[in-house]
Amino acid sequence: MKNVEKHMQLSAACLAVIIVMTGLYSQSLRKMVVTYFVGMLGIIAVLLPDWESFDLSVSHWCNPLKVDEFTDESCRPFRFKFYPVRMTIFTIVYGFGLYKWWTFVSAE
Repeated sequence: MKNVEKHMQLSAACLAVIIVMTGLYSQSLRKMVVTYFVGMLGIIAVLLPDWESFDLSVSHWCNPLKVDEFTDESCRPFRFKFYPVRMTIFTIVYGFGLYKWWTFVSAE
């Protein structure tokens, strides 16, 4: 992913807005801190992984890439490929995390 630093800054600014809105809604410093940590973990999980290796089929995730394959693939522009199993895994993991965060923030 190109311009990772720019995307990180934009994501952190959006997270700051969400933290302020959470603080105004709940008036709880603890919920603001939890929102910060959950948000930073979410941002890091989206921006830091090597998405070129995860862009393979799920059955190839545990197989190491050869240097030649990796450099050849990185010369091409990155294009997201849709794999239903991968999208199901990501949806379950991120959906569960978002659900747990929302139940914590909305609980009084």
